Amino acid sequence: MQVEKNKVVSLTYTLTLDNGEIADTATKESPFVFIHGIGQTLPHFDSGLNGLKAGDSFEFDIDPENAYGVSREDFKIHIPREVFSGPDVPADVLEVGRMIPMQDEQGRPMNGIILHFDEERVLMDFNHPLSDQRLHFKGDIISLRDATPEELAHGHVHGEGGHHH
Repeated sequence: MQVEKNKVVSLTYTLTLDNGEIADTATKESPFVFIHGIGQTLPHFDSGLNGLKAGDSFEFDIDPENAYGVSREDFKIHIPREVFSGPDVPADVLEVGRMIPMQDEQGRPMNGIILHFDEERVLMDFNHPLSDQRLHFKGDIISLRDATPEELAHGHVHGEGGHHH
């Protein structure tokens, strides 16, 4: 059996950035388990795994344009400081570098990082934290199996390493 669409893949990996920083890992004790080819991962991550078998190792890079994109200045937005006040907001929430969960006008969740603030406004960056980064993946395929019809209908893995209903 090989990695292809609708296979449940269990794998380990280390994700490093160009500066050598480890951005994420999945271990044998806590593997990354997903259904391949249905949009749960970056498309170029999927294509880097295509055709591999259980026991195979992999190593590949994904350029920023094919990963989390190139940062955009229009994703850096000034927000009135009063948005960050009120009884449900911690007094120390405003800290440069802090990531804060927010919502857009349609109520969709999004994260922003505080870049600067003054008495009137807070400048937040809503670019993905890994935008502008080349991603270096290295790991091993632990196991493969066919996704069940129920998993495909639900769009996620059930059972060990997956979602439990």
